[in-house]
Amino acid sequence: MDFKQQVIDAITAVLGDELPKEQVAKLIETPKSNDLGDYAFPTFALAKTRHMAPVKIAAELAPQIDAANFDKVVATGAYVNFFLAKTTFAKQVLAEIAAKGADYGQQELGHGNVPIDMSSPNIAKPMSMGHLRSTVIGNSIAKILTKIGYTPIKINHLGDWGTQFGKLIVAYKLWGSEAAVKADPIKNLLEYYVRFHTEAETKPELDDEARAWFKKLEDGDEEATHLWSWFRAESLKEFKRIYDILGVEFDSFNGEAFYNDKMDKVTDELEAKGLLQESRGAEIVDLSKYDLNPALIRKSDGATLYMTRDLAAAFYRHDHYDFKQSLYVVGMEQTEHFKQLKAVIKEMGYDWADDIHHIPFGLITANGKKLSTRKGNVILLEKVLGEAVDLAKEQIAEKHPDLKNADEVAEAVGVGAVVFHDLKNERIDQFDFNLEEVVRFEGETGPYVQYTNARANSILAKATAEFDVAADASVTLDDANAWPVLKQLGAFPDVIARAAKEYEPSVIAKYALKLAKTFNQYYAHTKVAVQDAQLPARLALVQSVSTVLTESLNLLGVKAPKEM
Repeated sequence: MDFKQQVIDAITAVLGDELPKEQVAKLIETPKSNDLGDYAFPTFALAKTRHMAPVKIAAELAPQIDAANFDKVVATGAYVNFFLAKTTFAKQVLAEIAAKGADYGQQELGHGNVPIDMSSPNIAKPMSMGHLRSTVIGNSIAKILTKIGYTPIKINHLGDWGTQFGKLIVAYKLWGSEAAVKADPIKNLLEYYVRFHTEAETKPELDDEARAWFKKLEDGDEEATHLWSWFRAESLKEFKRIYDILGVEFDSFNGEAFYNDKMDKVTDELEAKGLLQESRGAEIVDLSKYDLNPALIRKSDGATLYMTRDLAAAFYRHDHYDFKQSLYVVGMEQTEHFKQLKAVIKEMGYDWADDIHHIPFGLITANGKKLSTRKGNVILLEKVLGEAVDLAKEQIAEKHPDLKNADEVAEAVGVGAVVFHDLKNERIDQFDFNLEEVVRFEGETGPYVQYTNARANSILAKATAEFDVAADASVTLDDANAWPVLKQLGAFPDVIARAAKEYEPSVIAKYALKLAKTFNQYYAHTKVAVQDAQLPARLALVQSVSTVLTESLNLLGVKAPKEM
């Protein structure tokens, strides 16, 4: 079922070699209004070769197209507009969704392993709203890639190494106690970390101590290693609890420390290939030919950096997973770093650097201010999720006070609202977070989509007719009000393909909102449960909407309760 391809074939059958099929495919548009058809071909690209006005070209081209597979083909201005055969379209779409269920939209567009570096919180710091984006964007991209044939490998590249551990060890030894850390590890470790930065503003010698302690850690000092292991273990317990709330799982928790014994291999190769240069006592790779700043590989004191460890990680993932692509879902502020990473690997002579992709995203702000752990301006993710669930409970109690599994539904709605709100925004956009707007049941929110799906399930539950969805999907749905809904349902496979190509979950979220809105408009104008010959077909349409909304939410990592 590919109605767009029918349009492309019909046009190229007339144009022949005048315009390649690939170019025709790129030019096809979807009109903003149903009155203008379902697909449109703009004729501007033919104006130069035909030496004619686009309007005249469209008028000549439309009558030449074989309209056997369409309701009609007409010229409107400079466009040739195609109106799909509605009854054929309805039968095929509903039958396919009924037959495939949750597998509708599944495509074989690729295969092979795709490591996804995502979430990656720092040890000894709480999970904040600042960690939400990488976590849920990476999780959704993994689900979308699975849908088109790839095997994603979700890697939580924990921030469990680096000079911050020197700072934390110094802070703990100066102001901490074992009893306090055991009583509330994350809260107290964060307080020590924030205090270190406050004190270091007037006592720069603290930074020197921190660097010294991190060097001890790198060298395997027993006390430093013990403290580091303890901080890491306590932090992982905290992280895993929050990941369980979000419904996010990982295939690997190999963080920066995992690559400690793998960096020498990379630096030795850089040296052997004559790529390492000395600069002010440090070692760098010159990337001026790429218009990039030098990549700093080792500091003057011999300490390694993010770049050193990320190079080791890139080589490990390539050798271990034999990846088709390797994705890094990391904030936009790290764009330069990943350009350097790819350039260094390219300089080493490895073309698989081209398979590495940085998936950047914008910041979440609170009242217009950037969230910062270092300055103590942090909004705890678990607290936000808890408050979102409480808000959902209040609204469910008003709308459906006798709901049996209200607590379970409230969690699905509250957590889902936070996740959906993040993912409906395009990745690169920065947005300000307002919880009350996020958990509303009306407007462009996750609860609105979930509520629409619950409404569809309620219609099906109340329907008096016994119907077999797979069989009744073949019944002709002769209902003009249903056409916008059918078009949205038919577009789902293309939406998935686009979301995968662009690594953009917002494509799915915006589609889900549009399908929900279109279905609600249909429901407002159509009496679905009327006992007539069309009832089974209408119920098949409602079932299809629920199937596709549920799968859309699933691809975003959001649950779809059947009752709300």
